[in-house]
Amino acid sequence: MTQPISPELRAWVVAQLAIGHSPPALRISMRDAGWQDDAAEAALVEIQALAGGVLGEVGSADDMPKALPGPNLEGSPLHVDAGDRQVQVMQTMRHPRVVVFGNLLSQEECNELIAIARARLVRSLTVETQTGGEVMNVDRTSDGMFFERGENEIVARLERRIAKLLQWPLEFGEGLQVLRYSPGAQYRPHYDYFDPSEPGTPTILRRGGQRVGTLLMYLQAPEQGGATTFPDVGLEVAPLPGTGVFFSYDRPDPATRTLHGGAPVLAGEKWVATKWLREREFT
Repeated sequence: MTQPISPELRAWVVAQLAIGHSPPALRISMRDAGWQDDAAEAALVEIQALAGGVLGEVGSADDMPKALPGPNLEGSPLHVDAGDRQVQVMQTMRHPRVVVFGNLLSQEECNELIAIARARLVRSLTVETQTGGEVMNVDRTSDGMFFERGENEIVARLERRIAKLLQWPLEFGEGLQVLRYSPGAQYRPHYDYFDPSEPGTPTILRRGGQRVGTLLMYLQAPEQGGATTFPDVGLEVAPLPGTGVFFSYDRPDPATRTLHGGAPVLAGEKWVATKWLREREFT
């Protein structure tokens, strides 16, 4: 029998939507609290349909800012709690929303990820929005591999840390990708969201919706070159081991100013790990 949608549940859903939590995040919270999937979905559909009236006192659903991943920087903290370690806040930018973190990974964690990933490296591919598949891209000249979500102890630990740091459900993250950039390798400026105008995008979005955030984590610095660049705003982030750069984008549009790239490595090797975050559970 379907669980009844009580007035208390309706009030809770309205309150959570009003403060910016997304329906996908509420589905997971309700499931964890013991609600059946059909009851959770029915409550969300009903309340979203009535959003114009029910939420009128706190603003319409269209007026509310879209919920996005990101650290809690209220009070301009120097450190943010990531569960198992304190992560430094080294630099922030408002538009685009960029945060540079220090002490995100230990040197031992960087070394371990590189060691595990090395044997599985292949030429990096990019998502093909024409078809929804993957293709080799001349703009991306790195080698890489993907870990399955929670594949091993270190990956699971980092995923928990990222979820805590960025206040975004672990289930909304894609698998961790590790990349190696040899001398001359680069990733020319690009956007991480999926272009809505491309025919393959609906296929891609079925797995978890749009990407809404990116976290790049540096595992090994090259001897020269290899910065992460944001051409629209003239920002460059040096690839120092253990640090990371996070940026979010509330819509798939160049107006987000999230055009970014990996500058050519001029000497040595650069290793990075990338975590892309979706707007709902990634399957």
